[in-house]
Formats: sequence, structure tokens, C-alpha cells
Amino acid sequence: MPRPRSLTQDRLASAALAVIDREGLPGLSMRAVAQELGLSTMALYRYVDDREELERLVVELVLGAVDSEAPAPDAPWRERIQVMVSRLRDTVSAHPSVVPLTLTHRHRSRAGLRWSETVLAILTEAGFEGPQRVIALRSLLGYVIGAIQMEHLGPLSGAGTVAISALPPDEFPYMAETARHARTVSADEEFLGGLAVLLRGLRA
Repeated sequence: MPRPRSLTQDRLASAALAVIDREGLPGLSMRAVAQELGLSTMALYRYVDDREELERLVVELVLGAVDSEAPAPDAPWRERIQVMVSRLRDTVSAHPSVVPLTLTHRHRSRAGLRWSETVLAILTEAGFEGPQRVIALRSLLGYVIGAIQMEHLGPLSGAGTVAISALPPDEFPYMAETARHARTVSADEEFLGGLAVLLRGLRA
């Protein structure tokens, strides 16, 4: 029996994303999404098979908002990569609890694949090939995913930095001093500064 079309995939994904944003990833369930939509749990099964299908819809919704168009080709390759990585960070960081799902379902998301295809094209034009290109792409993805998690779970402006800055300097001199400086670094400065270091290292 075909599924009814009164609920679109975008509406289903938006409801699941609302649950994740509010309750975190552990809160995602067929029952929670059904309640978000005003349906019974059994009624939701007329539209999706299981939680995994909901996860895939959420990933496609979030990554679909990332601009995957290639930046101006006359810009240096590092600047073009910075644009692409910043677009990914700006979009996904609005929904940090979704980050683990972008890893689990990365090979199923057409939107995510389009972003990676554009980045690989830029890297190829810059002379990256073979295993070097593999490592470059994975390093960029690992950096942006880690940076989002650091920003939301352990931000420099958070209580952890304050606590570290108060450590006894005779036991942790470098940690204490570095934490005092860290309190003056914004999230954007941290992200872009780390990305610049990574991009210089990729070429080396």
C-alpha cells in the first residue's frame, strides 16, 4: 500500500530536527516525532520505516542548507577551501546535536556528497591527488566537526576555561597562562586561526 502524501519529507525532517534541537540526539524517537507532528506513533510508520530513516532525513535537511557552489575560481585555493569549510560550520553549528548523524549518514546524503565533491575539485586543481587528497578531505571534515563540538561542549568562553586559568601556576604554569589568554579569543578567531594552521600544513 503506498504511503499517503499529506506529510512531506521536509516536514518530517523538520519535526525530527526540532526534537533533536530541544532534547538532544538521545531524545529522537518515533514517538517523540509523532508527538511533534500531532500523530500517533503508529500513524508515523505510514511515512517512515524507523528512526534511522528519520536520521537520514534530518541530515539531508541540515546539509541541504549548506551552499555547495564553488567559490570564485580566481581566488587562491586556500581561500576557496576556507569559504567551503566556513559554510559547513556556519550551517551545522546551528544544530550541534546533529553532528554525529552527519558522520553516520555521510555516504547517504546527496547534499553532503555535493559539498565534498566541490572541495575535492578545489583540492584537485591545487595539485592534491591520490592518498594526499583523501587525507586532505578527511582532515578538513575532522577539523570542522571537532571545532563545532569544541565550540558547543567546551567553549573558550565557558566555565572550563575559567577553572583552568585558576590552576596553581607552580603545577600547571602553561595551562594556567594559556587559559587566561584563551578567554580573550572569540569562537570565530579560534575556528579561522585553526583552519589557517591546517591549510598551511596540508600543502607541506
